Amino acid sequence: MSTNNVTVVDHPLVQHKLSLLRQKDRSTSGFRTLLGEISMLLVYEVTRDLKLTYRSIETPLATMQAPSIDGKKVVLLNILRAGTGMVEGMLRILPSARVGNIGLYRDPETLGAVEYYFKLPNEMSDRDVIVVDPMLATGNSAVAAVDRVKAANPRSIKFVCLLAAPEGIANFQDAHPEVPIFTAAIDSHLDEHGYIIPGLGDAGDRLFGTK
Repeated sequence: MSTNNVTVVDHPLVQHKLSLLRQKDRSTSGFRTLLGEISMLLVYEVTRDLKLTYRSIETPLATMQAPSIDGKKVVLLNILRAGTGMVEGMLRILPSARVGNIGLYRDPETLGAVEYYFKLPNEMSDRDVIVVDPMLATGNSAVAAVDRVKAANPRSIKFVCLLAAPEGIANFQDAHPEVPIFTAAIDSHLDEHGYIIPGLGDAGDRLFGTK
């Protein structure tokens, strides 16, 4: 596994909140709150290199050339369903972002990604896309999502997750070596069922209280 083009956001607040999120007795409400808070902190780092342009504005005292984000609005691509909690947190920082959705489920036999839904905003060529999923486990869903986004020819693509496994990073980078990965932690390995160890369990089930 190469860690080139992988950024681990090691800010103390991110790491502390991630430790709280991992705890198995964390309530559904607490899990949602923490997931949103961590996502806000992650998107701050992910958007650090957004392009800026300058435009004239009036302050109460003077006219000035003020920096503004350049190009069309950012697109957050939500890998359903677990990405929803992250997108909701990110929208607190990027309230004008557009949101796309891709529905993928993992085939229990092959662990491959099966698509059942896909919708992006129109006119993607001048947009920066942030693909969002809490877990980069096998990497199959992330690879499939980025495959679909690339077909729309956006200005840039980044992938953001809470946890990554070495196997998932290797798989993703084999398919999309130029797409940067941002994560809060790289865990040890995958178990025989394709779950991240030590991980935090099934993020979707914990987010929606379905198990």
